[in-house]
Amino acid sequence: YPYPACTPPASLWVPRYSHRRSVLPMAATSPTPLAAPQLPFSPRRPPPRPISKELHFNHDLSATKKLQAGVDLVANLVGVTLGPKGRNVVLGNKYGPPRIVNDGETVLKEVELEDPLENVGVKLVRQAGARTNDLAGDGCTTSIILAQGLISEGVKVLAAGMNPIQVARGIEKTAKALVSKLKLMSREIEDNEIANVAAVSAGNDHAVGSMIAEAVRRVGRKGVVRIEDGRSTENGLQIVEGMQFDRGYLSPYFVTNRADMLVEFNNCKILLIDKKITNAREMLKILDGAVKENFPLLIVAEDFEPEALAPVIRNKLKGVLKAAAIKAPSFGERKTDYLNDIAVLTGGSTVIRDDMGLTLDTVGKEVLGSSVKVIIGKDSTLIVTDGSTQHAVEKRVAQIRSLEQYSEEKFQKKILNERIARLCGGIAIIQVGAQTVVELKDKKLRIEDSLNATKAAIEEGVVVGGGCTLLRLSTMVDGIKDYLDNEEQKIGADIFKRALSYPAKLIAKNAGVNGDVIVNKVLSNDDIRYGYNAAMNCYEDLVAAGILDPSKVVRCCLEHAAATAKTFLTSDLVVVDVKGTETISMRMPPRRPMPMSNMMQPPLPASKFMRMPGSYPPLRFI
Repeated sequence: YPYPACTPPASLWVPRYSHRRSVLPMAATSPTPLAAPQLPFSPRRPPPRPISKELHFNHDLSATKKLQAGVDLVANLVGVTLGPKGRNVVLGNKYGPPRIVNDGETVLKEVELEDPLENVGVKLVRQAGARTNDLAGDGCTTSIILAQGLISEGVKVLAAGMNPIQVARGIEKTAKALVSKLKLMSREIEDNEIANVAAVSAGNDHAVGSMIAEAVRRVGRKGVVRIEDGRSTENGLQIVEGMQFDRGYLSPYFVTNRADMLVEFNNCKILLIDKKITNAREMLKILDGAVKENFPLLIVAEDFEPEALAPVIRNKLKGVLKAAAIKAPSFGERKTDYLNDIAVLTGGSTVIRDDMGLTLDTVGKEVLGSSVKVIIGKDSTLIVTDGSTQHAVEKRVAQIRSLEQYSEEKFQKKILNERIARLCGGIAIIQVGAQTVVELKDKKLRIEDSLNATKAAIEEGVVVGGGCTLLRLSTMVDGIKDYLDNEEQKIGADIFKRALSYPAKLIAKNAGVNGDVIVNKVLSNDDIRYGYNAAMNCYEDLVAAGILDPSKVVRCCLEHAAATAKTFLTSDLVVVDVKGTETISMRMPPRRPMPMSNMMQPPLPASKFMRMPGSYPPLRFI
């Protein structure tokens, strides 16, 4: 007790565990109850002080105007990047050189306003762009501009006294109908059009478009294409052997690249286990070898018990072990086949399984496969090899092809063809080159957008680009209005019709042309392929000119912009924090990690628990 002159009350604190040292007396030793003395400190932390809140009601549309100001600000900011003649945005960096980007999604992350109400508007519309970018990989700017149009037109009719619920339902129903119309307008992309789609998304950079088209041609439409920093000033393309499957790391503590939240290992060994790991003791021999020889290890198993994974994570955090764990791809018999395929690809002689009489505590380094590089994300794993197992892979593919020929079920044929594609496809690596770090980051973002747009086009097809597809959809809104329930819902459809022209007008504005003139000129021609080419400043057949947009990107823009506008227009109260208030919360002291001896050895005697904090032995494998 730090103040011996003050006798603590009997009821102040009672030791809970006998092994804890304390000079506080037990309740039974206090002869008479004492009043609690006034101590210069509190024996417990103060209770949390809640943050004060401000409530902004929308009776006079004042809250809506503030929210709309935030929406307009962020839309105007990212809108300058839209189209082939869009401008760059310079992002200041407190700890390094500024970044020059032409990517709306990157700009969107940097927006933070001082006014709390306007900042809520920014965060609200940010959802539309972020969600579109997550699903389609591109179209963030278009989604935000479309959401701005819906909100701006919607606020006008709400000020006239319309029911926001019915107007929002009209917007929602119109969006669903337009998505159905869009699917009818879409068509499958042809091989010679892949370069055009990639070039449009890269800001009309045809060199990037040609490189991505070549990468897709060499690894196949379902192949793996990755983007890395190059060592030269020019972009390059490299094809390597490898495999990718949909399984991510089991714990974020395995991450080695915090910036991208990835696990990256070079010259990695791979342990394949066709069973569930329930005890860390089973892997002790393999892990001990990884520590002694200092090689990274990827563990692929059917599943892991948390108790079995804990020592691996603990020693990784201590820097003793370089390791990561993932679940095996697929389930049942397909899981076994995939593990065998990975073993052939990586040169691993054996997959550990019970029916072969092998156990982890009896095998050594000879059962491990090898790879040049392993990249593990939250949802996927990429294994890159050096090609030394090419002959074994070809034999494995021949076996799978023979099974596919004798298989009669369509589903089984599909699974076998997927396995062949994984083994034969290879991996294309685009190496981005630049003169400076600032230029490298900008080029890398452009190429990522281009690659994502190409994947989206392969997945769901393409439509006419340049914002012309949205203009053609606006002419179909009048027919959709016949199926709506009431006049207010039809007003919601009219709102959508006017908002669909916003992206095309902004593309024209960034090209230095009057947007209204462009829209009227395009809609005066009934040919859906006819439109305005902002790069060449002319009207022509956009399909022949190679100006195409992925259907998936346009669909996501319609859906997410409508969802954001519906949320905005039906909100009638905004709650924000009062500026300058803080929260003092009760925080428990951090728990110290248990020594690894508790995991790997019998329990310690009670006397061992009398160690002072910080005196535990370092974590290590024994």
